Amino acid sequence: MFTALLNNLKETRRTIVFTEGPDARIQEAAARLMKEDLMNVILVGNVDEVKADAEKNGFDISGATVLDPAAYDGMEEMVSKMVELRKGKMSEDDCRKALQKGNYFGTMLVKMGKADALLGGATYSTADTVRPALQLIKTKPGAHLVSSCFIMKRDTGDDALKLLCMGDCAINISYEDSVDKEGNVTVSAAQKLAEVAVESARTAQFFGIDPKVAMLSFSTKGSGKGSTVALSAAATKAAQELAPEFAIDGEMQFDAAVSPTVGQLKFPGSKVAGYANTFVFPNIEAGNIGYKIAQRLGGYEAYGPILQGLNAPINDLSRGCNAEEVYKMAIITAGMK
Repeated sequence: MFTALLNNLKETRRTIVFTEGPDARIQEAAARLMKEDLMNVILVGNVDEVKADAEKNGFDISGATVLDPAAYDGMEEMVSKMVELRKGKMSEDDCRKALQKGNYFGTMLVKMGKADALLGGATYSTADTVRPALQLIKTKPGAHLVSSCFIMKRDTGDDALKLLCMGDCAINISYEDSVDKEGNVTVSAAQKLAEVAVESARTAQFFGIDPKVAMLSFSTKGSGKGSTVALSAAATKAAQELAPEFAIDGEMQFDAAVSPTVGQLKFPGSKVAGYANTFVFPNIEAGNIGYKIAQRLGGYEAYGPILQGLNAPINDLSRGCNAEEVYKMAIITAGMK
């Protein structure tokens, strides 16, 4: 699954910034990335502290650039740019204070072209990783939200289910209509969930999955009633219109999505039912529980959350991550276009 990513890294030398330079897991992964000559590395933190910790733990980070926000030569330019980006929302003092934190400082390095990608979250919360990205990097043209997905990999069992995509399991708690000051709906909840489906299909495709997208629910084709059922059904239609090149169907229950027998019984004629490999959940509760069941009981490795919809590759780590996970997520982050 890393073939496309490694090819991208070979074609274009990229620079990744880690917002938590002093963290031992980050340093171990960074040392490995540089030893394998996969990318350039920037570590955010106090230079003496970062280097002393790395030496103590036996990690060779001599090839990394260590940047301390408190001593950064380009801080005035960075503050000025951030004030411009946050005009009317953050004062110069607010921006200067925020930029002393690794999450904002690292994000501005990406915004100003000093780095191509960012990986954070080993000690920061998901919100503290995503918020600066939303404020400074912003969403891609046409995108109404940032979402996430997990690539799930298992080395045994049914070949058709060895590589899966699941979204959104980490970012959007629920989907609601966006309403302007006059009370007009500007973006519907269904449109937002449809965007998650399409972005997840694109991510799945990038990782070598031929996406067959199931819009999940506790209902299959109207067998149940409820607000999330209506949302998944409406989002299915919106996603099909948004990206007719992808096989997207729903709403359907998980058994109908993965079992050909059940799928064709409950949803006859569907090109997705029974053969799904990309799953879109109606809310974060279902998504987060679902991917963790697959991870802990189904024997899948979970790669992510991979953020979707941003203007630059920025990803979030679990605070419980290990160095191996940091290493793999760095390849994913820097290798994605």
